[in-house]
Amino acid sequence: MQRMRHVFRFILLAAAGSLLLLTGCTTGRVAGGGPYHVTAYRPHDPSAVRVKVSLAKQNIYVMEGDRCLIAVACSVGIPAKPTPRGSFTIYSKQEEKRSGSYGFRVQGSRVVPADAGANVPGHYVGYPMGFWCEFAPGYGFHQGFVHPYPRTHGCIRLHGEAAPKFFALVKIGTPVNIATSQPEDATLGSKVQRVDDSRAPDPPASLMVTSGAFQKPSGSLLE
Repeated sequence: MQRMRHVFRFILLAAAGSLLLLTGCTTGRVAGGGPYHVTAYRPHDPSAVRVKVSLAKQNIYVMEGDRCLIAVACSVGIPAKPTPRGSFTIYSKQEEKRSGSYGFRVQGSRVVPADAGANVPGHYVGYPMGFWCEFAPGYGFHQGFVHPYPRTHGCIRLHGEAAPKFFALVKIGTPVNIATSQPEDATLGSKVQRVDDSRAPDPPASLMVTSGAFQKPSGSLLE
């Protein structure tokens, strides 16, 4: 429940245009406001793309050899529900994925929180997990709020338009390495703009069960 509440918080924040500016692999910390933006670069050889996740830094690096295609902050699993470590591959992608474990019951015009298996009347609608890229059973990269500390139940959340651009960069079979640290922490880590969505308000439940819960990209995905 706590994990997915923050997926919806970013919808309102993005709509208000009050997110920090984030521009790909070369951006440092940006003070002040402005529309959230991240640049992703088109790979020369899509088969050479690799994803590296640094749990300590809460950073994602999408690399093509030594070339950085995108480097963004993320949210990872809390100690009680950690993000898996190891080597994986992306084996499932879905733009409008909804949770099968956490969600809502729609009772006419009323929407109430409910787990998928709860004995609550009404039609179940799972929490949105947009631009889902699954790397292990029940674990994936997806669109959501990013915090300066671990916050998820093991999934890896990307903020705003970073998620659809990550989605465009990876394909079925793209390798993923998740570790406490990555070599790129030393060269790229300090250049990744940090994002803190912890104070963003919850959108209304009536929005959470609609397609409006999925933030769609605007403009080109890859440069």
